[in-house]
Order: sequence, then structure tokens, then C-alpha cells
Amino acid sequence: MKRRIHFGSVLVYSLVWYLCSCSAFYLPGLAPVSFCEEDQGGEDCQTVIQLFVNRLDSVESVLPYEYDVFDFCKDAKEKRPSENLGQVLFGERIESSPYKFNFKQNVKCKAVCKKDYKKGDQDDVTKLDFLKMGMQLNYQHHWIIDNMPVTWCYDVEDGQKYCNPGFPIGCLVTADGRAKDACVINSEFNKKNTFYVFNHVDIKITFHSGASEGWRGARLVAATLEPKSIKNTDENNPTCEGGSPMEVPGEFDNDVSIIYTYSVTFEQNDDIKWASRWDYILVSMPHTNIQWFSIMNSLVIVLFLSGMVAMIMLRTLHKDIARYNQVDQEESGWKQVHGDVFRPPRKGMLLSVFLGQGTQIFIMTFITLFLACLGFLSPANRGALMTCAVVLWVLLGTPAGYVSARLYKSKNPPHNTINTDCFTANFFLMNLILWVEGSSAAIPFGTLVAILALWFGISVPLTFVGAYFGFKKAIEQPVRTNQIPRQIPEQSFFTKPIPGIVMGGILPFGCIFIQLFFILNSIWSHQMYYMFGFLFLVFIILLITCSEATILLCYFHLCAEDYHWWWRSFLTSGFTAVYLFIYAVHYFFSKLQIIGAASTILYFGYTMIMVLIFFLFTGDFIREFCFLFFFL
Repeated sequence: MKRRIHFGSVLVYSLVWYLCSCSAFYLPGLAPVSFCEEDQGGEDCQTVIQLFVNRLDSVESVLPYEYDVFDFCKDAKEKRPSENLGQVLFGERIESSPYKFNFKQNVKCKAVCKKDYKKGDQDDVTKLDFLKMGMQLNYQHHWIIDNMPVTWCYDVEDGQKYCNPGFPIGCLVTADGRAKDACVINSEFNKKNTFYVFNHVDIKITFHSGASEGWRGARLVAATLEPKSIKNTDENNPTCEGGSPMEVPGEFDNDVSIIYTYSVTFEQNDDIKWASRWDYILVSMPHTNIQWFSIMNSLVIVLFLSGMVAMIMLRTLHKDIARYNQVDQEESGWKQVHGDVFRPPRKGMLLSVFLGQGTQIFIMTFITLFLACLGFLSPANRGALMTCAVVLWVLLGTPAGYVSARLYKSKNPPHNTINTDCFTANFFLMNLILWVEGSSAAIPFGTLVAILALWFGISVPLTFVGAYFGFKKAIEQPVRTNQIPRQIPEQSFFTKPIPGIVMGGILPFGCIFIQLFFILNSIWSHQMYYMFGFLFLVFIILLITCSEATILLCYFHLCAEDYHWWWRSFLTSGFTAVYLFIYAVHYFFSKLQIIGAASTILYFGYTMIMVLIFFLFTGDFIREFCFLFFFL
């Protein structure tokens, strides 16, 4: 099916960033919508509330699927809304649904549709088997009302309430009597080798009246539901209270009929403001005290490293310079390698490509996180985070080409600039697997063409432009390089390359591993991440930690008369990505319940992409600081 992408929304975001002032404004697509009763409607006040459905996902599978694949009730008349680039890349597939409500009109037990599955029909067998698979793997619905998730709120331990932005298709009681998590909500779900479909939902919509605020109509501030499994036989006269649950036997021995129903009630609550309507969802997310512990842990590491660097700069380095300035003092330590320290590194092209890509990722991440802190890329603005990152990535080809070309002194700039954009093949391989599995996360062909057009039409030319200016401005070395390389003396264990690089990544990883847990939860456990202020602060701490750790170790190596600092300075902080990969492996086996070969391959495939990006990202932190340290 063809997808429409809001490329124009990118221009709107750019205009908002430049034209925003102290006065209040609404982001595109996030302006409040007023609702009125049926006899009071107008152009500025809607009377019908449309419920949209998103793709279904599971914590036990990396493969999301579209709503229609599970053979639920469909709305063939309505057109699906347009999706922006970020939504398509994240696999969001929002569709209209037959669930439509008139504002302030309560409905009790209304049938939506009936699905019949005949035993001898192979097409029906396939559809029912896929529905069973969804219940077995605990796939979750994601419904949307007024751009707000319809949540399933239930009590958890310590008397707290957790609001899940999704609810399960159903649940399974296995042949040995074990029940999936969703089956605990009803004690009647106890028959072995039986699936229970949640075919009824009690929806409660909370609104804030505009009478007290001086505006017309009302605004929706919350939407919750409670899933139930109720067996009905009469579609025209359903019963939604009591009764036996809707059972689907593990063995398809008889015909199965599932009637989907709903009830809806409206409730007024003027204490909840429209601007804070997401609070009841986000407040049940991971608590901020854990985030503050992460920040304090990172600050302690930064203070420790800053103290060590300050001690070296103010005492050791000062003493070295004073000793070297003495007329009769023999040169030793880092003073002896001044004629070799600017010798070009081995595989200089590869290093220049890494630094160019790292610069591109660094600037993109900084701007994206900064805009997220300002609220432009909140969870309410669906797909905006990914859209912003992709657009910035495309537009930042110039600094990548400039850095790569300036560092690599060559007469063949096209080869260097093309290499700067060559690590995206893994992404297309993962998309091929998703396409074979029929997942909604597979990027449509039209979107792939659009991404390639952005890449070859904008990013690559901008990279050449940056390379042109980079080659025109060469780096001036403060000292002359010796023609014959100096012999490096025998190194101690701690000044050898591998031990130093391995030790260099420990402290930066210690600054981020707690924050990393929440990020992985948001990606693989489908939890909302909204604490971008914490993340931006951790980003700054990571920058300082990587830079200080690399400067410290690089100084020790130069004092040991080892002048091969180019690659070592990059790999010291870049080795943090190896610890990231180890943590991701631990997270996979200890926290996730992913099963299936395709899901496992996709998890580690996407993990390798993240590790590579993080490797370039952290390795580039030291570039500015190393050049400042050595060239000044």
C-alpha cells in the first residue's frame, strides 16, 4: 500500500525553530481540538471522535505488524492518515478504525463486527493461526484518540497504578496449565491449551470543559480502557456483562465466531489541563530518582577525571616544561617525540572517514537533543525525533566532508567523500529481513527511494562541497617532522596500546550505563522515553569524560615516548562502544523475552548499527580537544 510522507513538515519545523519567540505557539499537528455535542457542532468544534489504530508490537518479538494483518474489524471507507518520515522509519502504521463516538453520548455494549472462521477454509485457518500467534507472543494493541494513546491502567505492587499505552490481543493458557501475564486479570481464564481473545473494551474518555476557560466546546484530556473477553452469539443483541469468556481452542476442531464489541462513557474533569494531559501516562514511567542517581554517578566520575587532568596540566606538565627549558637538561619523555608526533597515521583515509562521520553524528545528536529538551520532539509529536535526526544527518554532509578532507591529504577527494557514507548497507539488509517476514517495520519501496534521493541528491553533494573547502585549508604543523621515524622504547603493560584502549572506555561507559537501560527499554520494550533533559545532561557529561580520559591516557603514552597517538586517541574513547555491545548482549539474555531466529537476527543487526554509530560518535569527541591540546 502506498505511503504518503509529510516532507513539507520538515520545512515547517525549520521555520518554527527560527521564528519562535517568547509568545506561545503550537507545534504542527499538536494544536488542541475542541469537541461539542452533536447539535452544537461547527467548523471550530467537532462532534465525532475518531479512534485510530497503530501497528501491534510485542516484547517477545522484534517484528511489529499492521492492524489489518490480525483480521480485526476494519474501516474500509476512511482513508488512512499521512505519515511523516520518522513514523515510517519507526514502523508506525496508523489507520482509521470503525470505532467512532459522538461526543458526550455514552454507549453500552455496541457490536462493531463479527469474524467467522470455518474449519475447512484454509484462508480462515491461516487467519486464526496468525491471531493465535499474536496472543501467544503477547502482541499489544496501540489505539489513539485525539493524538493521545488510549491507555490500559491497572494496579501494580506497592499500591501504584501503571498506565500502559497498549493492551494485549488476548492471552494463552498452555497445555501444562501455565498462563501468560494477561490471563491473570480474570480467574475464569483457566482452561488448558486455550486462547482467550479480548474482544470487548470499556472505554472511558475524560474531557476538560471550556466553559470556565472562555472557549467553546471541550478538550479531551485522557482516554483509558479495560479489555475483556466475553462470548456473544447474537451480533444484534450482544451482552457485555458477565457471561463466559471468548475461547479459541488450541486445536481448530470446530467453527469459531468472534463478535467485537465496545462500551464508551464520558467523564468531565476540569482539574486536568489540556497541556498536561500526558502527565498521567508519563508519571507511571521509570521514576526520576533513578535518573538523578545516574547523573550523580556520572558527575562523580567527571570530577574525578577533571581533578586528575588538572593535576597533570598544572603540576606535571608545568614541571616538565620548566625542566626542559633548562640549558643543561637532557631531553626525555614527550619532549623527545616532538619530531614524530605529527607523523601521518597508518590508514589515514580510514581515520579521516571515521572522524568525518563522527563529526556528522556529533552535531546531529547535539541539535536533536537540544530541540528535544525544548519540547519540539516530545512523544506527542509522533515521528518528529527520527524525522529531525534524518534531516539533520542529510544536511550535515558538509562538515563531514570538510573534516575528512582536511585531515586526509590526498589528491583523490571523491574516493574519500564516498567512503564517508558507506556504512548504511546493514540497514538495507535488516529491512530485507523485515520485508520477507511481512512486518510493518519494513520500509516501503517508495520511502527507500526517497531516502536514497535525499542521500545522493543532498548529502553526497554537500559532502563534496565540504571536501572542497577542507582540501583548500590544510593543517599547519607547529614543528617539522623527522624524515626517519624514531624507535619506540619498550613499553610497560599499562602504556601498551590494547590495555590503554580497554581502560579508556570504562569510565565513559560508567557515566551512561544507567541511562542506557532506559533507552534500551524504550526501543525494545516499547516504553515511552521523555526525559530528554536528563539525556542531554548525560550527553554533556559523556563528552567531558571521553575527552578527559583520552587526553590523560594520551599524555601518559607520549611520556613513554610512544608517538602513535592518532588512532589511539580515537579508539580510547571509541572503545566505549564495545562495552555498549557487551551490555546489549547482557540486556538481551537477562531482560528480554525475544524468541525466534528472525527477531534475534534483527536485534543484533540493529544493535551493531547502534554500536557503530556510537563508536564514531564517542571517538570523535576527542578530535577538537586533541587538536587543541597538541596544536596549541
